Amino acid sequence: MDEKDIIIKALQDHIKILTARIAELERRLRLNSSNSGKPPSTDGLAKRPPQSLRKKGEKKSGGQLGHKGETLKQVSTPDHIERYTLKSCPSCQSDLISIPAHSIQRRQVFDIPEPKIEVTEHQAEVKICTCGQRCVGVFPLEVKAPVQYGNLVQALSIYLNHRQLIPEDRVVEVFRDIFALTISSAIVVAAGEQLATVLKPWQQDAEEKLTTAPVKHLDETGFRVEKKTQWLHVMSNKEATVYRISPNRGKMFANLLGTIIHDCFKSYYALIGVLHALCNAHLLRELKALTQFEKEPWAWVMALLLRSANQYPEKKARIIVLYDLIVAKGLHYHESLEPLAKGKRGRQKRRIGHNLLLRLKNHKNDVLRFLSDPQVAFTNNLAEQDLRMMKVKMKISGGFRTMQGAKTFCTIRSFTSTCRKQGINIFQAISQANVGFLPDISIDQPQILAKAA
Repeated sequence: MDEKDIIIKALQDHIKILTARIAELERRLRLNSSNSGKPPSTDGLAKRPPQSLRKKGEKKSGGQLGHKGETLKQVSTPDHIERYTLKSCPSCQSDLISIPAHSIQRRQVFDIPEPKIEVTEHQAEVKICTCGQRCVGVFPLEVKAPVQYGNLVQALSIYLNHRQLIPEDRVVEVFRDIFALTISSAIVVAAGEQLATVLKPWQQDAEEKLTTAPVKHLDETGFRVEKKTQWLHVMSNKEATVYRISPNRGKMFANLLGTIIHDCFKSYYALIGVLHALCNAHLLRELKALTQFEKEPWAWVMALLLRSANQYPEKKARIIVLYDLIVAKGLHYHESLEPLAKGKRGRQKRRIGHNLLLRLKNHKNDVLRFLSDPQVAFTNNLAEQDLRMMKVKMKISGGFRTMQGAKTFCTIRSFTSTCRKQGINIFQAISQANVGFLPDISIDQPQILAKAA
């Protein structure tokens, strides 16, 4: 082989590498929230209308059968009544004042009374005893200063800041514009920190109960605290939510029991004493990308099988047989292709579809866990939904200036998310927690508020 042939061979090899690299980059550009794990916020303004992974025709748009509607209805005891009397007949102009009403037509308007701050003055008597002792009446425990903000003012500031994700400065504007009350952002922060301190024992109790729950959802996401990347971990089910901050993504909740549903992050498999269930929504998105870009036939069939398995779990035996058959055919397809070049470390590289097939083979029981355990959900959407508002917080505020602020937010958000799942009014729960009443969290059924110990 002369020098010219060597050069041609080297150029051909280089072209092959560049072609593969270009294909990989083009694939990345075409990935979006519908065919990968990327969040919808990264799709950009040119994104297409969202496409559900559900099979077309499974559910019609709008409210589903059995859905309880919430229509505005008249109440039997209105707060105010405006009576409109008839003095004369519009037709013949006869006097109607002395004629009693035949019936009443009712129309009700639901509105908010004009917001107004009420100031309550507490007066303690001072008396001089015959013995010369100066005696002063006892103020209520919650009245601690000559001038202070009341419980409901603090509760509303916490609700707006931590539940509705309104930044502190804009919460100040809300109070100034609606209530004509001047408060500072420091008051909003202090109210949140005070509530978070009260909620610490509650949060530990909720985490312990979730730790031993039969099934729970786990997920994590990165966010910024003090200009550094931290990791927010969530553990939740249909009754409770707990958030925790960690500098390491792989530092999971400890002492877990039961079944955990996750997205196949390797650190979850380092946990001891738990069963695993994988999020099939993640798998369906990956299978969709393989169908769109690589045109691998087995991917479309596997996606169809997983959707059918979710719809007909009673056909478990048949589904498992088809699952094994599809994986075997997919592996045979990839093994028949020309091997990729080895990586920089000398390891044999695999195609994206090949890696997914190996995951489907090695974690078969975890992928199909929902077939054998009715408590296991088909997806990990619950944990992803619990994390979504945290990402909204990041988009609004950019991050947290202090670790204390981030921990306060996580504690209060754990509380409000759990109250929502338990059917407890969040604003009332915050106002009662401020004075020592905390909800007794049950993983099985909603509980009423009980006095904290």
